[in-house]
Amino acid sequence: MTEVWITIAVLAVATFAIRAAGPIAVGGRELPGSVIAVISLVAPALLAALVVTQTLTGDAGDPTIDERAAGVAAAGGVMAWRSSILLAIAAAVAVTAGLRAL
Repeated sequence: MTEVWITIAVLAVATFAIRAAGPIAVGGRELPGSVIAVISLVAPALLAALVVTQTLTGDAGDPTIDERAAGVAAAGGVMAWRSSILLAIAAAVAVTAGLRAL
């Protein structure tokens, strides 16, 4: 078995253990409403952090503002109007590609 497959196997076992820890710890009890509210906000916060990190980090890991930031801003503007997610993606692609073409 190569190192890559060993790494994948270890990560799979660790992921299973982490995901199983929650239900085991709760043990069938009902969680308070405040805990459920916090848990429901974890995924959007993580997604936002990943978008910001990928948008504002250059190739060498240094902070940078380039065409990607304008594309994300365009998508945010479209979403502020409560429009379609597909329209927001199209706006981000168009703005980013347009600025890169210049």
